Amino acid sequence: MEIPKSAQAVLSRMPPSIARQLERVLEKLPVVGEMVRSEKKKISDALKASVRKHRPTELAFDELPRAPHSTDELLTTLKELSTREAPMWRDGRVSGGVYHGDSKHLDFLNQVYAMYSQANPLHADVWPSVARFEADIVSFTARLMHGDAKTSDDDAAVVGVLSSGGTESIMLAMKTYRDWGRSKGITRGNIVAPYSAHPAFDKAAHTLGVELIRVPMDSDGRVNVDKMKAAVNSDTLVMVGSAVSYPHGVMDDIETLSEYARKKGVGFHTDACLGGFILAFANEAGFPVPRFDFSLPGVTSMSADTHKFGYAAKGTSVVLYRGRALRRHQYFISPDWSGGLYATPGFAGSRPGALIAQAWATMLSLGREGYVANTKRVLETGRVIREGVGRISGLRVIGNPLWVVAFTSDSFDVYRVLDEMTKRGWSLNGLQKPAAIHLCVTLRHTQPGVAEQFLADLAASVDAVRNEPPSKDGMAPVYGLASSLPFKGIVGDLLCAHIDALYDA
Repeated sequence: MEIPKSAQAVLSRMPPSIARQLERVLEKLPVVGEMVRSEKKKISDALKASVRKHRPTELAFDELPRAPHSTDELLTTLKELSTREAPMWRDGRVSGGVYHGDSKHLDFLNQVYAMYSQANPLHADVWPSVARFEADIVSFTARLMHGDAKTSDDDAAVVGVLSSGGTESIMLAMKTYRDWGRSKGITRGNIVAPYSAHPAFDKAAHTLGVELIRVPMDSDGRVNVDKMKAAVNSDTLVMVGSAVSYPHGVMDDIETLSEYARKKGVGFHTDACLGGFILAFANEAGFPVPRFDFSLPGVTSMSADTHKFGYAAKGTSVVLYRGRALRRHQYFISPDWSGGLYATPGFAGSRPGALIAQAWATMLSLGREGYVANTKRVLETGRVIREGVGRISGLRVIGNPLWVVAFTSDSFDVYRVLDEMTKRGWSLNGLQKPAAIHLCVTLRHTQPGVAEQFLADLAASVDAVRNEPPSKDGMAPVYGLASSLPFKGIVGDLLCAHIDALYDA
């Protein structure tokens, strides 16, 4: 479905609400509607075929088998599957995904998990060690972010809880600000966040019934400070800044934005889910970074993922608050249930104590020296890749990233480069607005020869895009459609079709 560039330019400036209305009208027209449905089916079928192509066939059933399978058979099959899938992430071919991956570290985590596989922090009286591990992790993380969880000053104490990952940490923080706002008489409330901030903020706003005001970025990938300030109004609950942003790996101006939030009397959340456990050690590793944490008086909450560069197993994350009173707005309390007194710190009831034990054991096994050493390796490799990408003709690095290197092109379709890199065995991330690709450097990429191979394959992919005709396969057509259409309902339908395909047995 080709849309002329002149029409794309006009449609891209159309307000989303009007675009949705126009989309519904066009889909009802006989000829146009049939074209839209045909194009959606074509891409949807391609997405489903891609999912099926990579799905293993061993022990595949669409209903529970009547007879039990032997544990030996199951373990043998699982070992075959995991062994087959390991080379891509183990050899550093994946952007992000696996942040540590060393076999000795993984063996250690597996041993810890086995010891605590039945533990559940909901029953703290049964597993008091897990409750202590969780408190320790929060305290460790608060100290790393220049906060103190042990001070007797309730307003100054930096406290928090563990969650299942960055999305839950963000949603918990936004729930906290919503309920804090209600206590102040703000019935609706809004969140002011950059366009580059994680979609978890959209999910939180949608789920919690608050408004999300998105603010544009500048050309370097950082949010426009003046526009962030202008978006704040009397209903604003919290401002958001990324350290670093997922798409472009750059830090918003947390110091300026958080100080403005403080003066306006609203919350400020630093989303350090991706960057927290790198930035906390960057200065010590020889890579100076601006302040982004509780050393800034305007920062009232943070999220940082222990299961990313904290090197714990998936999925744990930490959400932190300045002040015990603010954290209490996160809790769920049910004092009059017939089943007894019920209270949880977050959304979940039962939680996997084994993951908490793994996160605690990981932090102690590395210590500050281990984190600093790992951070230095990641940031040095990030610098090599950033500088190498900048030397490839036709590519342009966005902003000044440290280890999440995003690049675009002003002379050819960068999504075709993404497809070429996929053919060469790389799993990278496609970005939008602007069209770009990024590689999130992890310890897997610091292995000898990986960065050099990435740059060589990237240069070869660019040459292929310049010299070969476009293919109708791959992700380039999908991303091209998504970026050219203002009709996000169509793109949404395709994303739903992709998820449907993942759940089709």
